Amino acid sequence: MDLFTYPFQFEEEDHSQITGNLILEKPLSYQDNPQESGFYRPGKITLGEGINLDVVFYHNPATAAFMYLQHQQVDTNAFQIIGLTEQEIKTLDTITLPGQLCMGANRANLIGQAMHRLFAAPPLKESLKEYQQHNIAVFPIAREGLKYQVSEAIFSNYDYYCDEIVLDAHHVFDSSVPVYNRKVEMTLFKDKDLDQHQHENITVAFIADSIASGLVMRETITEIKKRFKNLERVEVIAPLATIRGLSRIADTECRNGVKVRVHIFETILNALPPDYYYSAHFNLPEMHIRPDLEEAYRAWWGKDKKGLMIADTACAGYGWSEVFYSPRKQIEMINGELQQRHDLKLMDIIRRNSFNDSNPL
Repeated sequence: MDLFTYPFQFEEEDHSQITGNLILEKPLSYQDNPQESGFYRPGKITLGEGINLDVVFYHNPATAAFMYLQHQQVDTNAFQIIGLTEQEIKTLDTITLPGQLCMGANRANLIGQAMHRLFAAPPLKESLKEYQQHNIAVFPIAREGLKYQVSEAIFSNYDYYCDEIVLDAHHVFDSSVPVYNRKVEMTLFKDKDLDQHQHENITVAFIADSIASGLVMRETITEIKKRFKNLERVEVIAPLATIRGLSRIADTECRNGVKVRVHIFETILNALPPDYYYSAHFNLPEMHIRPDLEEAYRAWWGKDKKGLMIADTACAGYGWSEVFYSPRKQIEMINGELQQRHDLKLMDIIRRNSFNDSNPL
């Protein structure tokens, strides 16, 4: 078994140190239809003292388009939001764009394709086959998790009708919290329609949301465990996830007997200062199931005037939920960060890639 080990260390807000390793196995191939095969890659976060958090990464055409680049027909409406002129748009038939620019309903369609194939892969197939449909509940976290279509993916692969319980957990500003200035608030948990017997039947929780700081997911898992006393397993479906966030979950959730595993698209993410919510790709080939796709992704973003690689700070999530709900806000966020970090706008990079402009900057 070929293993890749990435050691990490970071300081928490209480000045305690979290030290550990990300251990990744060799990607394994599977086929869920005659035309295409996918890959999954088992791994784990280890923090010592027997604390291990299982993770699984997935590659298929949809996850690759979500995380790296996608080649597509020109979307006039999207380009108008980005800021290209009508004349520029008319000169293009196809274009290559990063996954951050797959927005709104288009992004929801893409993630639906990815989830369908995710649940056909051996790790989740083996887990689901152990349980009956009345033992499984899906918990999409508002807002982003509502778009992940986890219940639909379970049904399309296994014909299971599972309870779906929407909850709202989110960050709110709190100046008393050092460094991060935010805490988690939970304002909605829609499990009142389940009677006591139905609560007792739930032994597997599928939680849908991406993971940046890990604080929301940590509080969500804790609350679900309080309400569902017979819980045996937690499967977190997180297309985007950071080492920092996963380490927080490992540190608190791997000590109490309920098995937690996290399922992630393609690769794990870094968390950049100052607030460690901004999450870019790692520039390490070993972190990627398909290093060639990461290489092309980095080439698309290119360099700024100072020679800095833009991909080193290009957040894989940017507005996180905004990309599903408000494409205009997503573009504003991307432009704001690019302007601050690289003195660029998104349309500068698109023009450089699409119109062979050798000096757009």
